[in-house]
Amino acid sequence: MTDLIKVENDERRVRQEFWQKVRRTLGKVPFTEDAVAAFHCATDPATPLRIRATLFGALAYFVVPFDIIPDFIAGLGYTDDAAVLIAAFSAAAAHITEMHRQKAKAWLLKEQNGPPA
Repeated sequence: MTDLIKVENDERRVRQEFWQKVRRTLGKVPFTEDAVAAFHCATDPATPLRIRATLFGALAYFVVPFDIIPDFIAGLGYTDDAAVLIAAFSAAAAHITEMHRQKAKAWLLKEQNGPPA
């Protein structure tokens, strides 16, 4: 699989599954706000392709139900996701703007204060 096809597959998967996964993990993972900001950065056309690819790859790992440490294992399930995401956040830090962070905060505030699902 070429790199471009992998990026396209990661982007497709993230766009289809990200919000559902984030809603399921609200309050369970400490990196939710960073993940949402990273999503906004990855979907921002002004973000360089290399950074978008890095973020989509990490976010795709987060949304995949089966990974190195299954997410359902209490206390450990999201540690591998966190490690992958932290590495991606570090690589993309200069590109995750205040606007991306504000969008993340606004979404979280809406989700936390909205009607129960």
